[in-house]
Amino acid sequence: MTELSALQQPGGIHVSDVTVTYRNGHTALRNTTLDIPTASIAALVGINGSGKSTLFKAIMGFVPLSSGSITLLGRPGSQALKQNLVSYVPQAEDVDWSFPVLVEDVVMMGRYGHMGMLRIARQQDRDIVTDALARVGMSDYRHRQIGELSGGQKKRVFLARAIAQRGRVILLDEPFTGVDVNTERQIISLLHELRDEGRTLLVSTHNLASVSEYCDHTVIIKGTVLACGTTATTFTRENLENAFSGALRDIVWENP
Repeated sequence: MTELSALQQPGGIHVSDVTVTYRNGHTALRNTTLDIPTASIAALVGINGSGKSTLFKAIMGFVPLSSGSITLLGRPGSQALKQNLVSYVPQAEDVDWSFPVLVEDVVMMGRYGHMGMLRIARQQDRDIVTDALARVGMSDYRHRQIGELSGGQKKRVFLARAIAQRGRVILLDEPFTGVDVNTERQIISLLHELRDEGRTLLVSTHNLASVSEYCDHTVIIKGTVLACGTTATTFTRENLENAFSGALRDIVWENP
């Protein structure tokens, strides 16, 4: 089976009636349901504190579910995680940049789940890392310290790590924050490539102006899912005003 045909399996991301309540009693997500088909890009849109990060943590298994279930690629979320089918691209502020590590070593971390207990890289792993760095345009920086890079370069390195992992579901937390227009265009182009290879991508973003450009589906969240569907039918003024309490300034509506 080719990589493309292996990736194009049914399932995508299915979150069914999920509630997440933290130990302090705060309920960050309540009765949340959404469906994202395989081989698509979905925007996750909402104000700060709306539950976007909690949803990512729930999908990644970082927080327990108070109720509900998560299915990834047609199998329980926990099983998909154990099989290294889910990649996560964090926000820059979630990383300790003072830790001395080379760019190529960060990308190699995406291969850890495919190695043995001693984490000894094989030639195949090194080749995959080289290919991932090339895809994000960071080959010339492989021997640089990660902390020396610009914000946009760091984002591309972590995207390369996700590519090296060969995950079929990729979660991206604010990939466009702090990057220039050219870097944003490069990342969007790469997301389209990954989608066309059969991967399912969920992208948390505050950059509403470009959602219609690159996202097939949109999830609008405010403690629960307010709307979920194709971007054409879901990314509407009415839905966004409900989510953002009317505070919308940066979107030009072709079909208000």
